[in-house]
Amino acid sequence: MSFISTPENYPYVGFIRPLLFLLRRKTGALSEPVRLWARVPVAFLGFLWSWRALESRASPLPPPLRALIRTRISQLDVCAFCIDLNGSRALELGVAQDKLLALADFAASPLYDEAEKAALAFAETVTTTGRKVDAELMERLKRHYSDDAIVELAALIAHQNMSAKFNTALGVQA
Repeated sequence: MSFISTPENYPYVGFIRPLLFLLRRKTGALSEPVRLWARVPVAFLGFLWSWRALESRASPLPPPLRALIRTRISQLDVCAFCIDLNGSRALELGVAQDKLLALADFAASPLYDEAEKAALAFAETVTTTGRKVDAELMERLKRHYSDDAIVELAALIAHQNMSAKFNTALGVQA
């Protein structure tokens, strides 16, 4: 239970109700973060649209990498709900369990290739307060990713930070 309770029968504004109906039908129930986000309907729509854009099949970033990035940010932001959700997604996408378990120490792990290490280092740097991306890290990224992929990676990192910080701020549990 989060700090703010949102009952199943919460009086959401009219235009958001059909979307919530579809989400409920697809997943069986509305998660606590969905119920909280839906209290701010326009922001919720923006959140969903950006999630959909970042998880597109057309993304230059492979789905398993996106899930690992989201999981690592969730660890750094201490969002248990996000860790569970994104870790499960990584496993569904074929990430090996031992690789997922080594995520917090990816830089020293032989389970991660150099492209993954560069992307995860970028995610850590952007997520950690007081750290800045330097030219060396950007060069590491550019060895493996196009400029468009790096821009999308930055957007993915920002999106997951918003999600994890929202959930953590409101006390959403796993």
